[in-house]
Amino acid sequence: MQKVAHIIGAGISGLSAAVRLANANFKVHLYEAMQQAGGRCRSYFDAATNLTIDNGNHLLLSGNHHALAYARSIGTEAGLVGPKRAEFPFVDLKSGKRWRLDLGDSRMPSWVFDPARRVPDTSLSDYLALAPLVWSSPSKLVGDAIPCKGVLYDRLVQPLLLAALNVDPPEGSAGLAGAIVRETLLAGGQACRPLIAREGLSAVLVEPAIKLLQERGADVRFGRELRGFGKVGERVSELNFGDETISLAPSDVVVFAVPPRPAVSLLPGLKAPTKFRAIVNAHFRYDPPEGQPPILGVVGGLVEWLFAFPQRLSITISGADRLVDNPREELAQAIWRDICQASGITAEMPAWQIVRERRATFEATPEQNALRPGPKTAFKNLFLAGDWTDTGLPATIEGSVRSGDRAADLALSAG
Repeated sequence: MQKVAHIIGAGISGLSAAVRLANANFKVHLYEAMQQAGGRCRSYFDAATNLTIDNGNHLLLSGNHHALAYARSIGTEAGLVGPKRAEFPFVDLKSGKRWRLDLGDSRMPSWVFDPARRVPDTSLSDYLALAPLVWSSPSKLVGDAIPCKGVLYDRLVQPLLLAALNVDPPEGSAGLAGAIVRETLLAGGQACRPLIAREGLSAVLVEPAIKLLQERGADVRFGRELRGFGKVGERVSELNFGDETISLAPSDVVVFAVPPRPAVSLLPGLKAPTKFRAIVNAHFRYDPPEGQPPILGVVGGLVEWLFAFPQRLSITISGADRLVDNPREELAQAIWRDICQASGITAEMPAWQIVRERRATFEATPEQNALRPGPKTAFKNLFLAGDWTDTGLPATIEGSVRSGDRAADLALSAG
């Protein structure tokens, strides 16, 4: 008899769990409260720019093994594109200095021994000073593990950790930062090649997953917000959607892949992060200049990362709580000035859109990281997924997929 899985939430973590279980011959029922899948990782048509844009600019790396395996399983790994070599161009808007960090294609971080490939004006000893971060405890602060100052910090460590943790690095969890460093800089260039969904996040990571699930006979339903669980003993026995109650067979499994707020409201006693940080993304309808790199690291300005897409220049600003209430037009003008300086553009501000995610990620501090729950719950057939659960990583796409895979693996082994 075919086993049945109920997946609550069609973000990346829910989709990865659903695909994994469908591929294991489960009958999958996928429920999503919104009218579209993808959660914070999706694309939509924007009338202001007359373009399809992503609600956030997400960068993957070639070492994100769970995310790449997920893309491979839905047939879209080729849609994640990037340079053949792990190279990252940077510009400092204050000094005007430009450089290229060349991590090469080795499995070892051999680039730190070559002055021509590492951050300019840094020495090998600067990199060795990062060693305490690599195996730090999650309860330790980054600022207590490594010196948060100097050229290497300003030009590489701060931009990398701010993007990963979404908090000012000194106040972030050293354990989470160490996990990022181990899986990227310490793993050599082979793990650090940047990859972007140039055709959009939905086209590469979301829509193909829905299509595959439907081809496998999955029941995919939008506009279905879970209102409560029915319980019998140590098992979830029914799903209450308000206008409909779905009874579960004793062998059915449930993957609960929703944000922390609804998770806590439906599972009393569940620990979960309570503090969140904002991210600002901005999109401008402007053809990238000739030679514009797909990704440009920007230091010394408001903008942190500049992405070049067909017909569009997009930016990301992490840890952006200070900007969420700024007047939109003023913010767009300030961002466009940075883009012009970084890209050598002289032009009036084109059509634009700003996307402000107030609760983009949980606050990756030791205090909040300690509140992240594991995948198991008090119920033998109910498992948690989401980048806010305890994945060992900050809130990233890789963490989302990893959580979905882990929940699906527990569902597969549930008796």
